[in-house]
Amino acid sequence: MSAEVRRPEIVVDLDAIRRNVGILRDLVAPDGADVMVVVKADGYGHGMVESARAAREAGAPWLGVATIEEAIGLREAGDTGRLLCWLTVPGDDWAAAIVRDIDVTAYSVAELEGIRKAVGGGDAGAPARVQLKIDTGLSRGGSTRDLWPDVLAAARAGEADGVWRITGIWSHFACSDEPEHPANATQEREFRDALAGAEVAGLRPEVRHLANSAGAILRPSSRFDLVRCGIAAYGLDPAPGVSPDLGLEPAMTVTAPLALTKELHAGASISYGHTWTAPSDTRVGLVPLGYGDGVPRHAGNTAEVWVEGKRRPIRGRICMDQFVVDLGDDQPAAGDDVVLFGPGTTGEPTADDWARACGTIHYEIVTRMGGRLSRRYPGVAR
Repeated sequence: MSAEVRRPEIVVDLDAIRRNVGILRDLVAPDGADVMVVVKADGYGHGMVESARAAREAGAPWLGVATIEEAIGLREAGDTGRLLCWLTVPGDDWAAAIVRDIDVTAYSVAELEGIRKAVGGGDAGAPARVQLKIDTGLSRGGSTRDLWPDVLAAARAGEADGVWRITGIWSHFACSDEPEHPANATQEREFRDALAGAEVAGLRPEVRHLANSAGAILRPSSRFDLVRCGIAAYGLDPAPGVSPDLGLEPAMTVTAPLALTKELHAGASISYGHTWTAPSDTRVGLVPLGYGDGVPRHAGNTAEVWVEGKRRPIRGRICMDQFVVDLGDDQPAAGDDVVLFGPGTTGEPTADDWARACGTIHYEIVTRMGGRLSRRYPGVAR
């Protein structure tokens, strides 16, 4: 019988996600808030369905996703709890979300009219559950301050007609990872003004939410009824070097076996463009992962991996399917483990290390990992 073939994989610690969600819930509970765990973009690369189940098991009353398709995917996987989606395009199927008890987000009167038509057409059922988003300064999605009174009037009219219930009002920080940035106070003030306008219009939402992960941790005044935690739920610090140590545990580890090792003589150059040349004889290893699997091309000659208890530098450019690491005088063999990044508890690089090496944020590092990589969830029967 042939030995089992080991492949590159993403290993996700669901227990870590459960613990992280518990820590975050305990953090905001004294202010009367609870946690929405954001599982968009396939759970930031950790697996949407599996991450959602772990969050629910940790007591998260809300989940958040970007698109209607993501929300429907959770419902089809068996999730029945409160679930918000917030990014639609003209022509999206509002009815498909409404009939599945998904809270949808409206930014404008036009979107509210689309929801009204979906309900009035008879396919969606009534009332719909709708949340309103106000743009308080991110200048992305959400109603502008000038149009907010019109949105509120249309929202209240729909409630009076029994078309929907306005279940939430929310916004999103732009600079919450910089706690001293003046935009934070401005946005919170704008949000409070928007809430006051909604109250005058006769709206009584179940939840008001502004804070993302960094806001939830660093700005208690912004917690309101609910905080939306994405990256923190997966154990990554939303404001590295600024946040207090809460004991969050990174849930993702990316591993691969060495495909081969070989000796290079001084003067040999590596990978496309020959961007690195060996100054002396060295041993190198080939890792069967590349930008086709989400490894950033910018990691060439900058990031490190973990092999046999040491950090090893990447040499040369990252290719679509593979890259090369410098093993020096050591003798790892083909088949030995390579850890691209993990929680860092044994010295291995972290997603934050990779982010610094690549000039990006750890959100991007974990979310982009995929391609041909399989995911494994230790302790979960398959």
